[in-house]
Amino acid sequence: MKPAVLLGLVLLAGASAANAQAYQCNLPKAAPAVRAPVPDGPVRRMPVTHYTLSLSWSPEYCRGRERNTADAFQCGKRNGRFGLILHGLWPEGGNNRWPQWCPTARQASSTLVRQNMCMTPSAPLLAHEWAKHGSCMVRTPEAYFEVSRILWEANARRFPDLDVLSRRKGLNAGMIREAFVIANPAWKPEMVGLKLNERGWLQEIRLCYGKDFLPTRCTRAQFGPSDSTSAKIFKGL
Repeated sequence: MKPAVLLGLVLLAGASAANAQAYQCNLPKAAPAVRAPVPDGPVRRMPVTHYTLSLSWSPEYCRGRERNTADAFQCGKRNGRFGLILHGLWPEGGNNRWPQWCPTARQASSTLVRQNMCMTPSAPLLAHEWAKHGSCMVRTPEAYFEVSRILWEANARRFPDLDVLSRRKGLNAGMIREAFVIANPAWKPEMVGLKLNERGWLQEIRLCYGKDFLPTRCTRAQFGPSDSTSAKIFKGL
């Protein structure tokens, strides 16, 4: 990554730090064991044209997973209770395709993973995001998580209260986008994508960035459901 771009990201983030939209979060005392992820698709190398910063609504993800060993840190409530978390930073390409699983000998260390678990509270997910997405952006997992954290911190201080929004009557996708824009004036509704599951529950908010890491209009694939689409938010408390 070019130094000028990285400097711009630092200025965008500001001086203060932010974790996930956590009701509480305590890092694990010991670094977790990290295994090399198993690819879920083919190697795909292609030019990066834009980016997606994907924010997952943890209460929806954890519904029914509270006792799963693999999801214990995020969903077990012993180490934290989370709202929006960082799913990942994804490089995108043209024609609704994206680079992925670029070959690399580097893996995310257990120490690096532990450092980021209040941002992305899952060791397997952190390792997966580097191997699938970060490997096609930068040379090292340290650089990938540095850029991810800078973008995360630039937004995490101003998340809307989705618990309150979950009680709004007649909730739709446009209202969720509007709430995010009101809380984050640097964004416009057309720059905020959503992912709803098949039953209409919010799974993710997807922020759209250009190649210069500045907010930009989402592609149709990034944007997701139209503003008039009915939506539901599973409350976090």
